[in-house]
Amino acid sequence: MANMEKIADKLAILPAQPGCYLMKDEAGTIIYVGKAKKLKNRVRQYFVGAHDFKTTRLVANIDDFEFIVTGSEKEALLLEINLIKKYTPQYNIMFMDDKTYPYLKLTKGKAPMLKVVRNLSDKNAEYFGPFPESHKAYQTMQLLNRLYPLRKCATLPKKPCLYYHLQQCLAPCIQTIDDTIYQKMIADIRKFLKGDVKEIIDRLQKEMEEAVTDLAFEKAQEKKELIDSILHVTSAQQIDFKDRKDRDAFHYYVDKGYISIQGFLVRDGKIQGRIHMMKPLYDEAEDVFLSFVSQYYASHPLPSQVLLPPQLDVEALNEVLEKRIYQPLRGDKRKLLDMVEQNAKTAHAQKFELSKRKSDEKEAALKQLDEIMGKKIRRIELFDNSHISGSFNVSGMVVYVDGEPSKKDYRLFKLQGYRSDLDSMKEAIYRRYFRVLKEGGNFADLLIVDGGYLQIEAAKEILDALEVPILLYGLVKDDRHSTNALMDRNGTRIPIAKDSPLFFLLTRMQDEVHRFAISYHRKVRGKAMTRSILDEVEGIGEVRKKALFKRFHSLKGLKQASIEQLQEVLPEKVAKNVYEVLQHPERNEDACIE
Repeated sequence: MANMEKIADKLAILPAQPGCYLMKDEAGTIIYVGKAKKLKNRVRQYFVGAHDFKTTRLVANIDDFEFIVTGSEKEALLLEINLIKKYTPQYNIMFMDDKTYPYLKLTKGKAPMLKVVRNLSDKNAEYFGPFPESHKAYQTMQLLNRLYPLRKCATLPKKPCLYYHLQQCLAPCIQTIDDTIYQKMIADIRKFLKGDVKEIIDRLQKEMEEAVTDLAFEKAQEKKELIDSILHVTSAQQIDFKDRKDRDAFHYYVDKGYISIQGFLVRDGKIQGRIHMMKPLYDEAEDVFLSFVSQYYASHPLPSQVLLPPQLDVEALNEVLEKRIYQPLRGDKRKLLDMVEQNAKTAHAQKFELSKRKSDEKEAALKQLDEIMGKKIRRIELFDNSHISGSFNVSGMVVYVDGEPSKKDYRLFKLQGYRSDLDSMKEAIYRRYFRVLKEGGNFADLLIVDGGYLQIEAAKEILDALEVPILLYGLVKDDRHSTNALMDRNGTRIPIAKDSPLFFLLTRMQDEVHRFAISYHRKVRGKAMTRSILDEVEGIGEVRKKALFKRFHSLKGLKQASIEQLQEVLPEKVAKNVYEVLQHPERNEDACIE
């Protein structure tokens, strides 16, 4: 911390009024935003007395601060949300952008449709959720689309699509649908999403029995699968609330300088899911918790009730949310809050236990590695190659610092033309370390190649030519193709016990570099394949390529698209051309590559 004289002068003139304060570092960057009932008292606390390690680190980086006086605590809370959103300070707990939960959106109008969305800005729609797990939202949408013939196409086509022929759409594109039919479907969907599925299950059960009587066993099986799907999608833990209101319950737990916040989302008497966040604590726990709640509802709709711990002063939050916050002292709502608090406490303890175990294992692995290398190893770089018969050659490099992946330092190498595995290794290592030499960067303590003595020899040739002073080792496999040893540049094997912490660390590193290289290879190959296929089609240029991939995302998605779906993006003639090329890959050599 610098400029104590300037800070002392500002502390002396701080008012005893509500407001927000903005802490800055030497560069003038805002690193923390907070709010206070009385600015004078709250800001002084940072610069007097003892703090834990994390708060001490924050204070050590404060070079200056500003403050903004507000007319009330409500205004201070609203201003804090906006300032955090605007400046994204390094030490603030950012909740609003951590995760946006999916909702089911039911559009209004003549031809309603269901969508999974994360943006709730469309006022001309009805929303159901949130779904803390996105797969649950998509699963529910797909099931409802099978049960009810809602519109499926975002843009209505000129003629009925496949969904109409499968009896999953009423084809509003070619005919006027009686509004009462849609209204009945919407009413049924609302009941379904509230858990009232008895009527539809009874109907499907009757249809299944009739199909069995008619010996239509495939149809009967389809009805049974629908019933099973409904029971699976709507199954959830029941909470005994007779009023069946939607309510959110939030609580928190603090220990070891961290805060764990837990939220249970209860919809129509069922726990739809929960929210959990654990962050370092730089401020008063109550202030951080209330900041979380206010940020959360800045981007999520309010339920009928919000339950918070009774010991909190929620007057300002009541005003911000324009809704009464419930703080139950007894009864079922208090039991729910206690359950949420216990979950926050349990999650907190588990997180620290897992972190401690991981830290202990990592330290043991690094100590074992240091002993093998005869020196302290901090930075490790690993290389791996990926190709198909010498085509689509790529190499990937991952970096570990003190046993943890440093993803900002990962590098990818696209290798031109035919390359053997050894040539690929040589080129990637040459390009990597020639650049480090050229730019005057720092070398790693250890270079690991994924392979035996031939790969080591290839890497050694480049390192010696560049006169790069890096320890070189390879990960070698046994007869069962399982990694079991390190090998130095002289070919000496150092066995690694498969139950040792070092073995698990090296395995994680090996899996990571392999994943990284393979992912890049698939991307390069996929682009090349798609480019060559679409380049065959008359009427397809860069603009339409981008439009196709925005709509269908991948080559697989394109191949599965019908002509009608392609026509949502392309003119009819071009869509037919694309469909013809995609459905006859034998006419295009590149399309045969897997």
